[in-house]
Amino acid sequence: MSRTARSARRRWLGETRYHLVGLTASLLFLAPLAWSVLVSFKPSLEARQPPLPPWPVEGFSFQNYENLAKFGAGIWTYSGNSLTVSAMTVLGTVIISLLAGYGFSRFQFPLKNVLFVLIISTVMIPFQSILTPLFLILTKLGLQNTLAGIVCVYVTLQMPFSIFMMRNAFDSVPKDIEDAARADGASVFVMLRRIMLPLVLPGVATVAIFAFLASWNEFLAALILLTDQKKYTLPVLMAAIRSGQFGTIDWGAVQSGVTMMMAPCLALFLLLQRYYIRGLTAGAVK
Repeated sequence: MSRTARSARRRWLGETRYHLVGLTASLLFLAPLAWSVLVSFKPSLEARQPPLPPWPVEGFSFQNYENLAKFGAGIWTYSGNSLTVSAMTVLGTVIISLLAGYGFSRFQFPLKNVLFVLIISTVMIPFQSILTPLFLILTKLGLQNTLAGIVCVYVTLQMPFSIFMMRNAFDSVPKDIEDAARADGASVFVMLRRIMLPLVLPGVATVAIFAFLASWNEFLAALILLTDQKKYTLPVLMAAIRSGQFGTIDWGAVQSGVTMMMAPCLALFLLLQRYYIRGLTAGAVK
């Protein structure tokens, strides 16, 4: 066998091993998702049985989704609450972090670095340790047991990471572009909206994805700060519907709820994954 043939054979074997490892890892990640979707279509009694085989033996059924739709105020009420909270959290997080990131990146002001480090350092504070002060503050402001209060909490918790991401995104943009726009008479807000925003769009997408996932899946704050059942979000609903009769677990309803909860997350990530990857590396190379 010639040297060229041996080299081609080694390259083929290397590529084959690479793809096999990638395929195996993908299957390991996708298996729990596929299992949840399949169990959600099992009849309620069959869903309580051992997990194998994962597909419905007695035929596909929408019984679990019907039970989920009839629970409490209805699945669509809780889905609407989660969508409202997540959308407002994303909007508030993007706007505030965009302005703050631009300010930290482009402007000079007293104690700039100290303030930035102070904002980032709040990540070290456990969220659970400040739930009681947050509850008291929201009560004083009249925002306790409201979706607006939950949005304020979620936006506040997202600020450290979001501001850090947006500052790095603006740092990766050459200042010569702003100088040229300023020479043409563009104001700060016009320059930010028309010139800088399209250039830092990957960073904005990254911030939006993280804010959506965090607010969509958050459970503890919603459980403690919301007392009206009609205002519950989907994670709180999942905790309530998890218990069946005599302490049993209604696995069918749980998996149908999990399927409904993960669908928007997967759709959003697949839609913005290109910007998400670019946003994570923003500011790595200047």
